[in-house]
Amino acid sequence: MTAMLPERRVRALDLLLLTTVLVTTWHKIHWSAGGADVSLEDALALGFLLVFAIDRLERADWRLPPGAAALLLPLIGLEAVYLLGFFNLESSQALVQWTKGMVKFGLHFAFVVAGVAHVLRRGRHLYLRTVGALVAGIALNAAYGVLQLVAQVGAGVNLDAVLIGPITFGQGGTGGINVYGQVAQTVAGSYNASSAGVFRVNAMALDPNHLGIMLAVPILIALPFGLRDGLRGRVGTAAWALVAGLGLVLLLTLSRSGMLGLACGLLVLAVPYRRAIFSLRLLGIAGAAFAALGLLIASSDYARQVFASRFSVSDRSAQIHYDLFSLVPPALEGHPGFGLGLNTFSVYYEFLTGKTNWGPHSFYVALLAETGLIGTLVFALFLAWLLVRLVVFRRAAFALEACADPDGRDVRCLAWGLTAALVATMAANVFYLTMQFYYFYALVLVIVAGAALYAPRAQHVLSRLRPALIGA
Repeated sequence: MTAMLPERRVRALDLLLLTTVLVTTWHKIHWSAGGADVSLEDALALGFLLVFAIDRLERADWRLPPGAAALLLPLIGLEAVYLLGFFNLESSQALVQWTKGMVKFGLHFAFVVAGVAHVLRRGRHLYLRTVGALVAGIALNAAYGVLQLVAQVGAGVNLDAVLIGPITFGQGGTGGINVYGQVAQTVAGSYNASSAGVFRVNAMALDPNHLGIMLAVPILIALPFGLRDGLRGRVGTAAWALVAGLGLVLLLTLSRSGMLGLACGLLVLAVPYRRAIFSLRLLGIAGAAFAALGLLIASSDYARQVFASRFSVSDRSAQIHYDLFSLVPPALEGHPGFGLGLNTFSVYYEFLTGKTNWGPHSFYVALLAETGLIGTLVFALFLAWLLVRLVVFRRAAFALEACADPDGRDVRCLAWGLTAALVATMAANVFYLTMQFYYFYALVLVIVAGAALYAPRAQHVLSRLRPALIGA
């Protein structure tokens, strides 16, 4: 029989896991070490893996729960593709970038495997706290973004320089809020014109589009609870407050990719929650909100120009994204199977962009160009497997709810929210690249752990009830 973990080590593992998940979107907090950037999330993930390995070594127990062990197959498959891509590298600079990509991917996926294993051993309580840490971390990031905007507009203060600079000894992201441009506007009652700055909230993310895409995750996780409970009780009220607040910050990012992702996630939720979504009360509130937004845009030169700029699909920014897809065929001509090599897109196209750190601004462009057709197929199978795990998660929730299990209704909301969050992330990454970040792997962690945790529980509940049902 496996010995119990020492209480202190258990608390350390719990704390490191929850803290790592909490800060997965705080990208500006990083330090330079040996010529490489080490982020706060990197340091915490490494700490968690170290304590996890020491614990397993001392207990001489390297067994993994089935849910965590299942992750080894996509890990091995993707690592094999990336290793074979090594033979397509064409320069020492490409080798450096490939090595960085391999280290990052290995750390990300090892964290997911160890995290799922620890959560499954600790049970439902730690799992729910992990989901809460993911939501809370992005919500705190959004709150920082609001303070960032207020400080900049109200006092001209760069909050990043004031807060993040001292923490990171000036090595973190201290560039401040994103300045989108200037809008010319006529002063009422005169012929004089003035200009006003247009700011896009980026908070602790490196780009406002990154923040916008990441915000879709907590919005879609919280929304099913709000749709279920309305404004009755603390859960429903808190869920709607969170959705409204984070939705406002998403608008302040002016991220088209974030809004695209959120729209796709809402389409997913429209299937199980169609009665709540299309209720007269909710339609009335949504209609009033859109009418107010339309009135604001119609009555303000500033709002009208910003809206026209960000909701155009044919402007220069949008055209750059479209042009990126034309770069895939040339990259595949020489290496169709395994691509140019992981994390080497910027090196290959430096002659075109003039930059050594310029990403393709599309996860799928990067996937095709860097890992080829075989790598793309392997990752597509991984995403399909995640969607299957979500089907298992939802079926387990349905079984628990049918058996009047007290957690059934909450599990159903969570399963649908995570399904919508994954779909939203996949859709938004057509035009941006956030599925390489820790928050995506934290999302993978809670999806896999949730399915592995609740499916056996549902089977156990059903097996206990089956004799009574047969007898009846």
